[in-house]
Amino acid sequence: MNTLLPTSTAGSLPKPEWLAEPETLWSSWKLQGDALMRGKRDALSIALQNQQQAGIDIVSDGEQTRQHFVTTFIEHLAGVNFNQRKTVKIRDRYDASVPTVVGEVTRPAPVFVEDAKYLRAQTKQPIKWALPGPMTMIDTLYDAHYKSREKLAWEFAKILNQEAKALEAAGVDIIQFDEPAFNVFFDEVNDWGIAALERAAQGLQCQTAVHICYGYGIKANTDWKQTLGQQWRQYEQVFPKLQKSSIDIVSLECQNSRVPMELIELIRGKKVMVGAIDVASNNVETPEQVAATLRQALKFVDADKLYPCTNCGMAPMPHSVASGKLNALSAGADIVRRELTL
Repeated sequence: MNTLLPTSTAGSLPKPEWLAEPETLWSSWKLQGDALMRGKRDALSIALQNQQQAGIDIVSDGEQTRQHFVTTFIEHLAGVNFNQRKTVKIRDRYDASVPTVVGEVTRPAPVFVEDAKYLRAQTKQPIKWALPGPMTMIDTLYDAHYKSREKLAWEFAKILNQEAKALEAAGVDIIQFDEPAFNVFFDEVNDWGIAALERAAQGLQCQTAVHICYGYGIKANTDWKQTLGQQWRQYEQVFPKLQKSSIDIVSLECQNSRVPMELIELIRGKKVMVGAIDVASNNVETPEQVAATLRQALKFVDADKLYPCTNCGMAPMPHSVASGKLNALSAGADIVRRELTL
């Protein structure tokens, strides 16, 4: 990236209301069969145009072709039974009915590669693609086969590596692994979670990122945040080891969060996607508010390594709000860019 302070989103954007229920996370598709396939592609094109109109530098698919950031990937794998469901606690926070691992997990065919090729054909801009990370994947299942979180994570890491290499070959410039579980299971993260993440990224020539946030603005997450006190220091547990890892970029939540900005110092040397847009509120930031967050971050990360971003995905937001937030991100980055080049 030659652009100073290149902007991007952390992941999802709202889907068109003709494709899925608006302002609802993980809502069902409104179309079926070939109409659904065409609708997903149309939505992907619209998401790209929305990012381009807002002046976003590193574009994505807006996760338009997937219902859920983890389970849509898992649906394409063998060894997981979606009819055999168990209730488990996700990230030690809320109960969910999840599918069961019943045998060896494998990837019979590419999952997102055709979508990535479709996006690549429509733009010359750098593109970023999000995949679920191994630890977050195991936290979204009931394992009746491996009976070991670590063993299952390593199997998923190998599968993710296959997909990531195919995405790279399709022209993806940055592959981002979403690991919100890294903010919860600190011992496991340091014992084997980061190693499993590195296995997922092994051999890639494109840039790699890990996205660790406090989640979408759903009640289970906002309630949890209320228990975290005046300072959210979870990143302190995992950043030292991530700083030594082979992952190129670390994405974190900053806007309207209680994360002490100085924690970024712990990943000095890495590129940092600084979340300068709050996804738990429909209040649209002003460009100046975004700029203030970025200026604060610049005390702890060099300007050539700062990537302004959103805290997390924006799927459950009204279109007008998400659009306003994208514009604010772009305009706020532009303010700081001008200050840096004067």
